[in-house]
Amino acid sequence: MLPVPEFFTLVVGRGEGKKKLTAFDSALLDAGVGNMNLLRVSSVLPPRCSFQPSLKMPFGSLLPIAYGSITSDVPGETISASIGVGIPEDPDSFGMIFEFSGFCSGSEAAMKVEEMVREAFEMRSLALREVKVKAIDHVIGECGTVFAGCPLFFPIR
Repeated sequence: MLPVPEFFTLVVGRGEGKKKLTAFDSALLDAGVGNMNLLRVSSVLPPRCSFQPSLKMPFGSLLPIAYGSITSDVPGETISASIGVGIPEDPDSFGMIFEFSGFCSGSEAAMKVEEMVREAFEMRSLALREVKVKAIDHVIGECGTVFAGCPLFFPIR
């Protein structure tokens, strides 16, 4: 069995490139996770997982992360991504992570992801203590990406 992560943070980034994949890579670098091996996970925040304001991991680390992103090559188009985490009232319970990406402002993306977090807690009859949200938007130059993620990680020993 894999260990359960003890920490989480929220990251966002935007990037431009000549190709869609290099724009995505640029957004990962901007978010601070571009030099790690991302392992995409779904939407459950482990019990007693505590928020850290920043992520410090060695290059090449395997990093579980829930994320949303969107890429466009339409100059002038606005794209956004947001990540939201619902923290339960009971520290022994689990939380929920949701992501959103689309063609809207960052503030609209933040509202949408917060609504999803609140709905997920209601569906599970969980008491919600706090919602943390981070969002970003970007107007496309040539080819751009926005990225919003919730890395789940362990103490560096």
